Amino acid sequence: MPDIARRTLLRNAGLLGAGLAATSLIPAWARSGSTGLTRDLPTLSGADIKLRIGHAAWPVDGRNGHAVTVNGTVPGPLIRLREGQTARLSVTNDLAEETSIHWHGLILPFQMDGVPGVSFPGIKPGETFVYEFPVVQSGTYWYHSHSGLQEQEGHYGPIVIDPKGADPVAYDREYVVVLSDFAFVHPHEIFRKLKQQPGIFNNQKQTLGGLLAGEDQSRDERLEWAKMRMDPTDVSDVTGSVYTFLINGCGPQDNWTALFQPGERVRLRFVNAAAMTIFNVRIPGLAMTVVQADGQNVKPVAVEEFQISVAETYDVIVQPMEDKAFTLVAEAVDRSGMGRATLAPRTGMVAAVPPLRKRPLATMRDMGMDMSMHGMDHGAGDDASGGMQMDMSGMDMSMRNPDSAPQVAMGPGVQMISPMPVDRTGEPGQGLEDAGHRVLVYTDLEALEPNPDSRAPSRSLELHLTGNMERFMWSFDGETFSEITKPIPFRLNERVRVTLVNDSMMSHPIHLHGHFFELLTGPKGRRPRKHTVNVAPGGKVTFDLTADAPGDWAFHCHMLYHMHAGMFRVVSVRPLPGDGA
Repeated sequence: MPDIARRTLLRNAGLLGAGLAATSLIPAWARSGSTGLTRDLPTLSGADIKLRIGHAAWPVDGRNGHAVTVNGTVPGPLIRLREGQTARLSVTNDLAEETSIHWHGLILPFQMDGVPGVSFPGIKPGETFVYEFPVVQSGTYWYHSHSGLQEQEGHYGPIVIDPKGADPVAYDREYVVVLSDFAFVHPHEIFRKLKQQPGIFNNQKQTLGGLLAGEDQSRDERLEWAKMRMDPTDVSDVTGSVYTFLINGCGPQDNWTALFQPGERVRLRFVNAAAMTIFNVRIPGLAMTVVQADGQNVKPVAVEEFQISVAETYDVIVQPMEDKAFTLVAEAVDRSGMGRATLAPRTGMVAAVPPLRKRPLATMRDMGMDMSMHGMDHGAGDDASGGMQMDMSGMDMSMRNPDSAPQVAMGPGVQMISPMPVDRTGEPGQGLEDAGHRVLVYTDLEALEPNPDSRAPSRSLELHLTGNMERFMWSFDGETFSEITKPIPFRLNERVRVTLVNDSMMSHPIHLHGHFFELLTGPKGRRPRKHTVNVAPGGKVTFDLTADAPGDWAFHCHMLYHMHAGMFRVVSVRPLPGDGA
């Protein structure tokens, strides 16, 4: 177990100087314009932590943008706690609007969870709110605003909680790696544009030239997609056309750099604090061993790449043996851009930055219509794009197993219903099917410690993730949060099997506050425990939940604009009369 001095986070990080701009190793979009700028995340710890929320001009790749900051930085300070302590965090609002902090993934009393209108009234301008709660867990987590769209503007930061006993993960030094997306456009303007024009930020649409060159899809396949008024290139709502992808607040040109000594075991604590971006993470030439997911220890899994959805965290161990630099790549799922950083033995070293890979295309499987899973013959012309020699324009998109409940009706807010959704937890994610190396999948994860509750569920609950991409309307079971009057009820300590069915062509990372749940992907008794799970397009995910935290809890898609558009519910956990709780 390394001592505290060796475990100081983000130490010795340096950015490459302007001299690197001339190197042929760096593509033009990633060339450094900085002159020795460094950004170390300040670390706050102890029994009484003070945070101030304010505005600042934030420099990204040589250009200033507006940010909502925590203690003047983006990301906010690293908050370092220890399991068993009592955390006391005083948050002062210097904004002219309400703010809040939600402690993402932390188990605490619901009054301290930080969701205005659900668990507390919010923090008014000029006021200070004191969060106080026992720290009952360890691992990598993060915090962010749950007010308006402040999270998009930079109001987020990492949390590391050291275990009270020995850490089962051995390492020599560590770094937090916060991934995010930054826009020089105000988030309310982004949302307005999404409502006005579908696919407005998608600059990778198919072209006539591509068709003539035989790229992507055949003419017949494109016609079928056109009949359904669907665009197979529409993988991300907001793309690199408006986003700069950050690593620890630094753009690709800034090139955040972490140092190591050859032979050291380096722990990288990845946090996806993006508003809308799923990242594919790899370090070319360097294998990674996944040791933690959403703050929970897992049996080590050796991979070369992993997909991290919005709001998830993964801890990995790398052990570079050579005296050379490595590029850390966080590629946006739609391949419209990447976050880029460097791991190196010394400042000033650089490694080649790989080009963006070919953009992925949505398939019939992403529409919940993978006929191959149901014994249907696609014909000889099928390929990875999911082409089918059949006219889909007249298909009843609402067809569903009659035993499935609830039945979701088509309407203004429900553009499609997946007729044949399948469990996709064993798949590597969009665009990674042919990566050519091992990519982490949910079914690889196995809890290191036994699950705390081994009871069989007493009932089942199915929820549908619904939306209309053209109108940018998002909901659960066809109802937006503004239309819902009742929460989802749970009895305190009951065990429930929950199935999430994605009836849309977009990914939805679903987060439940105040709880962990067990994905039905690992061996019984050691299923991976998570607080956020990505439900792939046209897919479904099932987990077992013990509703052991009384109170009202947010339950929502963590794509910020999906939540803002209505994909949000409240879960109410209450004891029944006579339970004695």
